[in-house]
Amino acid sequence: PPPVAIPQPPAPPPGLAADVVASGLPVHPEDRVRLFSADQWERFVQEWVDSLRDEYELVERCGGAGDMGRDVIATVKGGNGAWDNYQCKHYQKALAPGDVWVELGKLAYYTLKGEYSYPRSYFFVAPQGVGPKLSNLLKKPHTLRDGLLANWDKACRTEITETEVVDCDAAMKTHIASLDFSIFKTKPLLRIIEGHAKTRWYVARFGGGLNGRVLSRHHES
Repeated sequence: PPPVAIPQPPAPPPGLAADVVASGLPVHPEDRVRLFSADQWERFVQEWVDSLRDEYELVERCGGAGDMGRDVIATVKGGNGAWDNYQCKHYQKALAPGDVWVELGKLAYYTLKGEYSYPRSYFFVAPQGVGPKLSNLLKKPHTLRDGLLANWDKACRTEITETEVVDCDAAMKTHIASLDFSIFKTKPLLRIIEGHAKTRWYVARFGGGLNGRVLSRHHES
């Protein structure tokens, strides 16, 4: 009798590895990150920022009691003490203006007191990203400053520190007027994951299903 052709499985879609076809699609890193605890999110951000060795000479995690409004701080290489702050917010929704007023207030308060210098850049990093209202504010530094002043009594006065009521008096208003509010930015989650995929910690957190090579192809497309 003539040979019978053995049916062959269809070819996998472009960009999918054989193990993915065999076992099914893995949990996408975006979805996995959103299941992190707040502590795991801070560690994840620290791992990513620490890998930026060409830009930073030292990366420290300060999040927790006594952090003075700093989560992950990165000292700029050759920057004469310049530093960047990565403020980690692991919320179930995109960040809104009301989620950041107290952080801006802490920065104004502690820099006025001389506890630390004003950062070169200040990034809000959140798994759900930044909502449209806050995104718009971050593009308008003067409006962002005005918003902090308008919301000080409600969001900052009793929330900056547990031991002191912080009024927005003449000295604080003068200090806030002198600050550069264009330093406040955000980092999209996919960019953070793409950067983290190049670190030694990525496989331990996500496994090998969606590696840097596949992420790179996705990014280029």
